[in-house]
Amino acid sequence: AENSSWGYARIQGTLKDLGHRVGRTTVSRILKNEGIQPAPDRPSSWKTFLKAHWGEVAATDFFTTEVWTLKGLVTYYTLFLIDLKTRRIHIAGSTPHPDEAFMAQVARNLTAAVDGFLLDHRFLICDRDTKFSDQFRRILKDARIAIVLTPHRAPNCNAFAERFVRSIREECLNRMIFFGESSLHRAIREYVEHYHRERPHQGIANEVIERADPRPTAGIKVRSKERLGGLLRHYSR
Repeated sequence: AENSSWGYARIQGTLKDLGHRVGRTTVSRILKNEGIQPAPDRPSSWKTFLKAHWGEVAATDFFTTEVWTLKGLVTYYTLFLIDLKTRRIHIAGSTPHPDEAFMAQVARNLTAAVDGFLLDHRFLICDRDTKFSDQFRRILKDARIAIVLTPHRAPNCNAFAERFVRSIREECLNRMIFFGESSLHRAIREYVEHYHRERPHQGIANEVIERADPRPTAGIKVRSKERLGGLLRHYSR
């Protein structure tokens, strides 16, 4: 199960090194009884894929926010990307109309030669949402970035992005009422700054993604920093 490319002979040889003399037919029979397919048809696990390409994989998704405007309550779609290794977030844009033109411009920005977020990435994980249009995928493909589609109804395959959506909603968006697009942009900007520079992350050993200063020693006075009127707090020495 851990070595998807190993055939019967390779398994037989490894067992021999471990002091077990087993025939190839015995290996074949045991694997079949356990429901494990022969090597050419045996898929590697999702966890193995991520480990093999750690540092080259980003994930993307949308989250929605209700905003009061002159036209009434409008749903804004915010597209973001997350680098799986560092947990760094990039907000690609927010719009009430994530049409093909919007997505194409986002793809061009993400693959820009100077400061595109995906410059150092080879894979982008996304779900099968139709908003990820053919043109969006084609632009990424031309930039040599492979789109990895998650299976239907399998949010765990995009767990890092899903976790960020849960965090920004529970810690920020669900606690605010937005009047106008600018108020939404300000809240997202403040949260991302907090997320990068002040908030510890369990997935990276409770460290901060972008620590500005070395960790101080005890004995210095603790101060509190507030964002969004105290909705987000950070403590430092």
